[in-house]
Amino acid sequence: MTQGPLMPKATAVWLVENTSLAFEQIADFCKLHPLEVKGIADGEVAAGIKGFDPITAGQLTRDEIEKAQKSPAYKLKVAVSKVKLPEVKRTTKGPRYTPLSRRQDRPNAILWLLRNHPELKDAQVIRLVGTTKSTIQQIRERSHWNSGSLQPMDPVTLGLCTQIDLDFEVQRAAKDRPAALAADSGASLLPTEVSTREEAPEADEHRHGGREERINADSVFAKLKGVRPADDDED
Repeated sequence: MTQGPLMPKATAVWLVENTSLAFEQIADFCKLHPLEVKGIADGEVAAGIKGFDPITAGQLTRDEIEKAQKSPAYKLKVAVSKVKLPEVKRTTKGPRYTPLSRRQDRPNAILWLLRNHPELKDAQVIRLVGTTKSTIQQIRERSHWNSGSLQPMDPVTLGLCTQIDLDFEVQRAAKDRPAALAADSGASLLPTEVSTREEAPEADEHRHGGREERINADSVFAKLKGVRPADDDED
């Protein structure tokens, strides 16, 4: 037997008072020291503790006790319960439970998540650190009552969540991130077939025609008039 009865000392008191089992047998069943069981029999230990009947509790049977009383070397065995309790399924719904000693660190963990993983949704932050949406909003807007004293701290280091849970939520948020970035991006480069396409002849004629219009005869003659006096001086 690897586990003792539910109430070991109270069970030992009952066995001492109602059976003729050896101290070693009672000590082995209740996971106590034989001297402690002897102290119970002498009234020096467990004074004032009311005996707990292991037969009524379903931990022992009368046949098992009688068998042990006949053989001092026999070790008592816990009776196997015939009632099978349904397995408790672990549920992941609702916010994560946070121990009282760690609840004061949640605002620091929320601030760390908002700074290092802004892609996380509020529901994901709630699952990681067990907070509320209003608290997240207050920390994001710096309207939290303790905003001046908050310091970003890793929730994994604080023991609020595991690294596996954090990586899972970050990867889940990253799946929606490329689509959002594509929608927010500005103008992109033109395709190759468009950028390497030759311009139409009409566009070239229009471009050259406009340039020729800017260079008229008057501008040419004005430049020549400015050059002629210099030539006359040299003569």
